Amino acid sequence: MPNRTVFFVSDGTGITAETFGNSILAQFPAKHRHVRRPFIDCVEKAQQVADEIAATAQREGKRPIVFITLVNEDVRRIVKESTQGLVLDMFNTFVEPLEAEFGVKSNHRVGRFSDVAKSEEYNDRIEAINFSLAHDDGQSARNLESADVILVGVSRSGKTPTSLYLAMQHGIKAANYPLIPEDFERGQLPSSLAPHKRKCFGLSIDPERLCQIRNERRPDSKYAALENCRWEVRQAEAMMRREGIGWLSSTHKSIEEIATTILRDIRPDRLIY
Repeated sequence: MPNRTVFFVSDGTGITAETFGNSILAQFPAKHRHVRRPFIDCVEKAQQVADEIAATAQREGKRPIVFITLVNEDVRRIVKESTQGLVLDMFNTFVEPLEAEFGVKSNHRVGRFSDVAKSEEYNDRIEAINFSLAHDDGQSARNLESADVILVGVSRSGKTPTSLYLAMQHGIKAANYPLIPEDFERGQLPSSLAPHKRKCFGLSIDPERLCQIRNERRPDSKYAALENCRWEVRQAEAMMRREGIGWLSSTHKSIEEIATTILRDIRPDRLIY
């Protein structure tokens, strides 16, 4: 299958268009060239993008694929009618049927993040990000009672990126704590985590993969040695089983998959999941 140029055109950040578009493109065995065009919120910008798409089609001899999330009708019409690409209008695909079903018009709000100062959801996410940064890698044990989830696992098992993803995408206050050899020698969770055990969720990882990751950070160290990785993973999994903490292996899972599993299992009160 020939590669194509793919445009993501939005009147906002383009995150929705790109996320949805990439999910669809992942079903096809090709590596496409991605072109992002955010904040296309007026007729002049729309015409510039339409001209760029037409020039790409002429240069490459194949029409580009164009994912759009555009609310303004004049802007959307220019991009749809003036291009030489295959235009996939994601908002209209879903908004118009929902308007008919609900019997009301949508608010036609431009961009997910418009008027963020008044958005409780946005402020919650900012607060969650700050919380996750302050409680990254066991830096602080303060206010753990405010955490929605506390990720535990050996060093480099994926706790930090998962914590930040949960905060940024879902407004989840996620702390994370690395289980270290001293914890295994004591045979129990650190005292700071014990009162919050019901909030803990564990991440494990294949020792061979852990060895590779740690060698990139500290090559030829005991920390990165395969035997040490095997011992730490074995001890961490035994502790999580002993303490009744749910866990999964991050080895072959994306951050999105890990986060979805955590959300499914912790089900914070403010989320219906």
